[in-house]
Amino acid sequence: MGYWRGGGKSRGLVGKQGAGACLASSALSGRKKTMASGTVEIINSTPAGGSNDVSLEEPKKMTREDWRKKKELEEQRKLGNAPAEVDEEGKDINPHIPQYISSVPWYIDPSKRPTLKHQRPQPEKQKEFTSSVEWYKRGVQENAVTTRYRKGACENCGAMTHTKKDCLERPRKVGAKFTGLNIAQDEHMQPTLMFDYDGKRDRWNGYNPEEHMKIVEEYSKVDLAKRTLKAQKLQEELASGKLMEQVNSPRHHWEEEESNSQTERDHNSEDEDEDKYADDIDMPGQNFDSKRRITVRNLRIREDIAKYLRNLDPNSAYYDPKTRAMRENPYANAGKNPDEVGYAGDNFVRYTGDTISMAQTQLFAWEAYDKGSEVHLQADPTKLELLYKSFKVKKEDFKEQQKESILEKYGGQEHLDAPPTELLLAQTEDYVEYSRHGTVIKGQEKAIVRSKYEEDVTINNHTCIWGSYWKEGRWGYKCCHSFVKYSYCTGEAGKEIANTASDLPEEKPTEEEYMAKSKTLMEIHQEKQKDEKKKKKKKQKKSPNSDSEGEEKKKHEKLKKALNAEEARLLQVKEIMQLDERKRPYNSMYETREPTEEEMEAYRMKRQRPDDPMASFLGQ
Repeated sequence: MGYWRGGGKSRGLVGKQGAGACLASSALSGRKKTMASGTVEIINSTPAGGSNDVSLEEPKKMTREDWRKKKELEEQRKLGNAPAEVDEEGKDINPHIPQYISSVPWYIDPSKRPTLKHQRPQPEKQKEFTSSVEWYKRGVQENAVTTRYRKGACENCGAMTHTKKDCLERPRKVGAKFTGLNIAQDEHMQPTLMFDYDGKRDRWNGYNPEEHMKIVEEYSKVDLAKRTLKAQKLQEELASGKLMEQVNSPRHHWEEEESNSQTERDHNSEDEDEDKYADDIDMPGQNFDSKRRITVRNLRIREDIAKYLRNLDPNSAYYDPKTRAMRENPYANAGKNPDEVGYAGDNFVRYTGDTISMAQTQLFAWEAYDKGSEVHLQADPTKLELLYKSFKVKKEDFKEQQKESILEKYGGQEHLDAPPTELLLAQTEDYVEYSRHGTVIKGQEKAIVRSKYEEDVTINNHTCIWGSYWKEGRWGYKCCHSFVKYSYCTGEAGKEIANTASDLPEEKPTEEEYMAKSKTLMEIHQEKQKDEKKKKKKKQKKSPNSDSEGEEKKKHEKLKKALNAEEARLLQVKEIMQLDERKRPYNSMYETREPTEEEMEAYRMKRQRPDDPMASFLGQ
């Protein structure tokens, strides 16, 4: 049980250790009891870790002499005159690291020495990645061969590594579970690989080096075939006597005296007139053959100014130290003309002189080779140059012929005759002022956007086009207010006539005309029927009774025929409605005429009304 004085004085620790004591008081768990005399009692104190094995005694107070020695040692360590402090793992501790980082708090473990282990990656939190040697297994297990179906295997092929749902083999008519034949081998159980950042992006991950031997064997077979062909050619030349003639010729003797060693090496070389691999070519400036007298100078002269010294501005042209290239002009921001400068960048050299023509010739050689012509820029430069010149001449002739044929067919030669250059480049006194964005501020009117149709074309003495005037839903001409298209212009007189016509009061229709206009078609039809009935009544009064009886019989017969026709029509409709929609016939041959009175009467008699209470008894 410990007691602290509450008088506001020092707690018995100096400097940073006083702060450590305050941290210790906050870390201790327990209840605080306030005494009457102002003291605080700490009860039931345990360490933060929860173990009672470690004694939690406060560090003893250091004397002034010990404190001074400690500070001097720290200063000497910072200056490098004293060896650095070593942690529990034997590693040096940087003396410039603060004490609150390196030292262990006394309330956790006072016996521990200063360490930086807690600052390093903890092993339990580190992810374990797969090595680059491991990879997924391919194929099936060759050793295990099964002849009987095993429980839990695939019912289709009999493999244990998958089920019938995941089987990739063709579905058998009778599975291996029932036949017990042709049991498939088990696949490898693939491991779960976990690669790091570099392992995921390794392009050679999982590559089998033995596969490279196939490429080596292929090239060795090609070399062997070339040698056999060359040996056959030499034997054919010896048999025909051509080689002996070349040896006995005086030109051959002169070449043999001039360069005997060179000819021997060319005849005995196996790589004569063959393409060399890129691995056999030496770096420029690294090989020197005294016999061939060939050397490559890739070093600059001492008197030349280095490219990176021409402009010391760091924002100027970029200099690549690996390739010793400076593509851009180093004097671009200096305001100097590239023609006046001794060096204007590598790009300036690329696009000047015969470089462009050389590139065009190379491109032509590639295209000609693709189309079947055996030409090469390095092997046959003269042949390629002549072929390229003839190609350009033929191309120009073809363009001229094509142009002439188009002009003969469609015309338009007058549009191709351009004015002379002095007129094209003539200067004017028109003042035009532009903004920084390229828009015209003043000095020139804004151009009107034109369409592909003819605009402002006036006809028949009109000064305005059709559609320039609109009134009361009609278009017309603005110059004469005429609403008739292609009419002759009447000018101001036409305007006055149109205005006076619009000012005249409208004539109101009479009541009879209004009533006649307001009648509907139904009302007109009913009036016609009334007139017909009146006429029939007058005829019946004039005719005798015998004539009326005959007419009634005729009407009765017509009604019977109409009823029979209506019944037939209803049966036909019923049959059609029972058919499928796609099989129903079209009504293209249906006769469109006005039905007679008998047909209308038959329709009304046969029509079923769903709201009729006696509708259910009509069918009986």
